Amino acid sequence: MTDETMTPEAETAALQSGDGAGEAGRSEDTDLMARMFQLESDIAARDSELSVLKDALAGAVARYRAAVAASAVGVPEELLRGETVDEIDTSLEQARRIVSKVREQLERDAAAKSVPTGAPPRTPPDMSALSPAEKIVHALTAERR
Repeated sequence: MTDETMTPEAETAALQSGDGAGEAGRSEDTDLMARMFQLESDIAARDSELSVLKDALAGAVARYRAAVAASAVGVPEELLRGETVDEIDTSLEQARRIVSKVREQLERDAAAKSVPTGAPPRTPPDMSALSPAEKIVHALTAERR
């Protein structure tokens, strides 16, 4: 591989291992050292650019999560998780399924405990458990009212 086709990382590794240096002379060593420092500088610059891009991506993902949370009515924001757009979309679908199941369960519970509207039908008191004497007393007190 020639110097023009090698990646900066490969060139740095070759320079540090001593390939191509040694017998060519002092000026060539100086050129190689200068090239090595240039490559290290390029790597540092790329690392810096990568860090900036990672920060920008993290900010974009955070804004996407906030937008999804605002548009997903009824889905608690705490259920939206993930560090990528795909992970957030997956967690949104899971959150919607959870919310749907909870809503269905609450509706079933409410239907089971519902009280019919209106007053219950009026029925006379059940006298079958009373003795004949109690029935007479009840009838006499009902007439006085």
